[in-house]
Amino acid sequence: MLSFKKPWAIAGGWSIDLFLGKATRDHDDIEIIIYRTDQLVIREYLNDWNFNKVQNGIITPWKRNEILVPPIHETYAEKGFEKIEILLNESNAEYWIYRRDTRIQREFNKTILTTNSGIPFLSPEITLLYKSKNPRPKDEIDFRNIYEYMSIEQKQWLQYSLKLIYTEHPWIELLS
Repeated sequence: MLSFKKPWAIAGGWSIDLFLGKATRDHDDIEIIIYRTDQLVIREYLNDWNFNKVQNGIITPWKRNEILVPPIHETYAEKGFEKIEILLNESNAEYWIYRRDTRIQREFNKTILTTNSGIPFLSPEITLLYKSKNPRPKDEIDFRNIYEYMSIEQKQWLQYSLKLIYTEHPWIELLS
């Protein structure tokens, strides 16, 4: 992916660990995000991989040149024993947009961060926003591992976003 010319980032639990600079738990898979507008570009970039999409919980082939529209956002690329989950993220000319509530947006330069070695990863506040819906034990672990290391601005953005969606959420008070 390092030579992929469009914005992309490691997502999920690995993005938390990349922010922290260390592995904090076992991970089952690798997830990346790209912007929906770049979906055909990733297909061309991984042209010898097999692609599937998830629609209403059902995995079906993602046909070449097929344009995926919301609510489809989850895809998989497979080649041999390698498998990558590719999550399509919404955006406009200036902002990443939260697919579950378009009132929540983030500037591009605050959406994808980069490690010292050049690996792009989804910012922790956005990762946690996705994990906030029905958090599983591993999502709670990720929150506990990272929230103290986030900047004040990142915490405020996440807290505001959680309040906007849920009114009440167990993470809101911890972000104060």
